Amino acid sequence: MIPLSILDLSVVTSGTKPAAALRNSIDLARHADGLGYVRYWLAEHHNLASVASPAPDLMIGQIAAVTRHIRVGSGGVMLPNHAPLVVAERFKMLEALFPGRIDLGLGRAPGTDGATAHALRSRLDRRDGDDFLERLHELILWETRDFPPGHPYNNVVAMPDDSPLPPIWLLGSSDYSSELSAQIGMGFAFAHHFASHDAVEAMMNYRTHFKPSGWRAAPHGILAVAVVAAETDAEAERLASSMDLNRLRRDRGQYLPLPSVEEALAYPYTDSERASIARNRSRLFVGSPATVLQQLQPMITASQADELMVITAVYDHDARKKSYSLLADAFGLGKRAAA
Repeated sequence: MIPLSILDLSVVTSGTKPAAALRNSIDLARHADGLGYVRYWLAEHHNLASVASPAPDLMIGQIAAVTRHIRVGSGGVMLPNHAPLVVAERFKMLEALFPGRIDLGLGRAPGTDGATAHALRSRLDRRDGDDFLERLHELILWETRDFPPGHPYNNVVAMPDDSPLPPIWLLGSSDYSSELSAQIGMGFAFAHHFASHDAVEAMMNYRTHFKPSGWRAAPHGILAVAVVAAETDAEAERLASSMDLNRLRRDRGQYLPLPSVEEALAYPYTDSERASIARNRSRLFVGSPATVLQQLQPMITASQADELMVITAVYDHDARKKSYSLLADAFGLGKRAAA
């Protein structure tokens, strides 16, 4: 059966503080480490009341230190917000501390609003337009040390110089990202949980056009999906009500903490809002383990995904852990001794 991984946004729940979300992320990672999940990736977001982690590299170090088996990475570092040398050195340092267990996932989006993006980048060198490719190229050069003759960075070494950059993954929600990942021969992770683009098309585009490189000899496509699993379909639907209201608010630009089930069930939805929720459900897989498996299998088969990365954002932390446990059993993951 297909390997499973976890994408964690460190979601803040209504009535709690961001610090609690960060502690829950660490607890969930330790739980997943014993269930047989392959990776645990942390996201980067800024100036949002709904998510707690603006610095995935710090969380990666914390989580890698309290787990034994699971790979820990960024899902992802928003490269336009950072100097490539800083990213290279931070992840080389993580690789030195936790060799063979770190992933570097990179994204093009700012992970925030325009004003915050400007504040994040105000001290970076000014580059016109979308400079992701330029920054990615520079990041790669810090690893290969292939700056051209006369380049001002020729005598600068990304430290620690005895540790490589961890495997690089490009994150995306369109054919642009899948094509770029294929052309430069890197791993690709497609964000089905919020993408409007067809997941199967993007994943197949990546696989079809992949060119082997020094980074990866063969394609490896990760399909990121939103899932809520519970013992019964009815209980899963109840838990998913929080995600329904949360998505409705996000579509309006309201990035609020995740509402409780009680708040979501009591919300006076209009017919138009119910229609929006129904449309959004195409990106959410909800039900008992058997139901979720049945829902996911056609997409797994059609996309030829090598790995499934699951995001579960429910209000109750124990219910979230239970959802991942049920999925691990349904997909036949092998339990391991946790740290």
